[in-house]
Amino acid sequence: MPAKGERRPLHRACHTAENAMRFFKMHGAGNDFVVLYLRDGAAAPSPALCRALADRHAGIGCDQVLTIEPSADPSVAARYGIFNADGSRAGQCGNGARCVAAFVERDARRRGQTLGARFWLESPVGRHAVEMLGDGLVRLDMGRPDFDPVHVPIAGFAPADEYALTVEGATIRFGAVSMGNPHAVIRVDDIDSVPLQHLGAALQRHPAFPDSVNVGVAQFVDASHLRLRVYERGVGETRACGSGACAAAAVFIRRGWCDRRVRVDLPGGRLHIEWPSEDAPLTLAGPAAFVFEGEWLDE
Repeated sequence: MPAKGERRPLHRACHTAENAMRFFKMHGAGNDFVVLYLRDGAAAPSPALCRALADRHAGIGCDQVLTIEPSADPSVAARYGIFNADGSRAGQCGNGARCVAAFVERDARRRGQTLGARFWLESPVGRHAVEMLGDGLVRLDMGRPDFDPVHVPIAGFAPADEYALTVEGATIRFGAVSMGNPHAVIRVDDIDSVPLQHLGAALQRHPAFPDSVNVGVAQFVDASHLRLRVYERGVGETRACGSGACAAAAVFIRRGWCDRRVRVDLPGGRLHIEWPSEDAPLTLAGPAAFVFEGEWLDE
């Protein structure tokens, strides 16, 4: 037991049963995560364990499982991994990255260390600058949006601002971009009227998306304001998707449909996107919140 007034580092396990695994529940704008601390050399979770953790009835419940891992790069505070609710791996998660930043910063403080307001994280797709803004808000450098269809990937198309596919007899027009993971962004008049579960699943099955795709439906409110819903690959519709918000903003900005600084409202909350110029990185700002922590018993 820690002495009175002493704060235990977040990652330090307090086992009440053999084989118990410490976990932390967090969310960013309603996009929720189970966070596992693996910097002590513990193995990454198996797909089966990720599915069990993510189960909202028999498990903890989450959209993704995040792992905080050691990095070979001494300039970064931590590396993180991302596992979807179905156990598949993901390349990027903007809301999850902000939660990792909040976790790492708070854990450092509890161990008597200081990261400062700005530091670096390493994702499966590269390094990302982080800025702690205070009041539970975090800004993250998401890199430059990549519109090359080979990199998204989307098969059978030359580069274009807009693509069209026939899905179940209907023509779907969309923009495609990679934010470290693939996104299709569809502009609609009213996001609430879209049967997103059906549309998202149909597009994810389409052979044009060899790695599947995150499907976003975006509504223009005004030049500085969008509304968005996202059907994520490996998860389904989520209450927020940080990389999806970045993708929607990037597509709209590139088409001249909105300003380079825009707020994006999702069912779970609001995110702020800024893309100063085509050759600059895009940034994502929004909340990162701790919910609870506990132990997963491997019975």
